[in-house]
This record gives sequence, structure tokens and C-alpha cells, in this order.
Amino acid sequence: MSRNTHSCIIVDDNEIDRLTALAHARQYPILDVVSVFESATEALPFLQNRSVDVALLDVDMPGLSGLELRANLMQIPVCVFITAYPDYAADSFAVDAFDYLVKPIRAERFGHTMNRIERFFDLTRKAHLFDLSLGADTVFIKDGHQQIKLNLHEIVYLEGLKDYTRIVTSMHQYTVLSSIGNLLQNQPFQSFLRIHRSYAVQRHFIDRVDAQHVHAHQFRLPIGRSYRSTLDSIGFNT
Repeated sequence: MSRNTHSCIIVDDNEIDRLTALAHARQYPILDVVSVFESATEALPFLQNRSVDVALLDVDMPGLSGLELRANLMQIPVCVFITAYPDYAADSFAVDAFDYLVKPIRAERFGHTMNRIERFFDLTRKAHLFDLSLGADTVFIKDGHQQIKLNLHEIVYLEGLKDYTRIVTSMHQYTVLSSIGNLLQNQPFQSFLRIHRSYAVQRHFIDRVDAQHVHAHQFRLPIGRSYRSTLDSIGFNT
């Protein structure tokens, strides 16, 4: 996995929260914090003249909110909202939030986000090598000049990461330039069950379901709260 650094800004009107986010960010060499701002209004001119890779934004700020700032700067690849208000989650994903953290920040949860960010940038560098074509019961993954044929029934789960999807079998992982939502609209993927905004699992691989995870083959996948009822309705209740 790549250890390249990615430019980052932090925007929060609360000094303690701002310093807390900065302290967490400095624990991860993948982030190069280039500037810290007390308001979205202050950050906007800076970002209109300079590109960054990652933005860690508070939501509820005077003047211009974090959501409004993001709406003006959709070209930033990764936007993570850090807020005391969980009710803004749906609005944040409407402006293509990469993740949504609720204050106070927990080190473990922040670390999970950093791992996802690192994987995302690693995948974006590699995804141009891959293409996807669908057959009746097969997927062809194009890796450079080589085509790899996968049987659909061998795919355990899909993991979405913005515009890319990781296709995972019991032995290998592949990445295609297609969002998980678009992929699941294709008829060959109708046997996959969406269990999370970022995950879909093939039903016949599900071994058991507990309160927070689906266990499929040797993998443990998170269940999104809004998808819990879907699992219950088809008999995968704990």
C-alpha cells in the first residue's frame, strides 16, 4: 500500500475541536496538513486558489456551513465531516462526503477513516488499469492487456469506494472503475445483498449475521443501520 502524502486542510470554528482534529491528523503520515481555518468563509478563498486532496470539515459554522463549503468545492477528492450533530449525515452524503465522524473523535474511528483514505488514493492510482465487462454469469476484469475471467458465484462481496468498486473473491481482490450503486444495477449482480452504503455481499456466502456484522466466508462486513431491516425481512435476523 502506498505511503504517499496527501495535502489536507482542517476547518472548524471551535478551537478545541480544531486542535483535536489536528492532533489526530498528525498521527498519520499520509496526511500533510497544509492549513487550518477557523471558518469556512476564511477557507473558501484559499481553496479557490489551491487544490488539496483531503478536507476535514465541521458542519455547523457561522456564515458559511461546512456543507455549503463542500458544495462549492466538489473537486476535492476526499471530504470528511467532523461534527457534533449526527442529524447532518444524510445531507453530507448528498455532497459526496467520504465519511462522517461524530464528535468527540475516537482514535479508533479516526484511524478507520485514515485507512479508507489511504486505500482510496491507492485504488485511484491503479484503477486506470482495470475495465469491466459483464457476461451472463461471468465478469471480465481487464488488467492492462490481460483479461481475467471471474465466475460471478465466486465473488464473496463488493466494497464501494466513491467511483470505484473492489470485487473480492476468497483468494483475490480486483478494482473496477464503477460505483457500487451502478454495479448493483446490472442484472448479473442481482444476487448481491446491499448491507451497507459501501458493502454488498453475495447471499449464498452469508454464514451468520450478528448485531453489527455479516459474516461471509472468512470476512466480517459491517451492517449499515438503514440496511438492518432488509436483512431482518429476508430472515437474516439475530
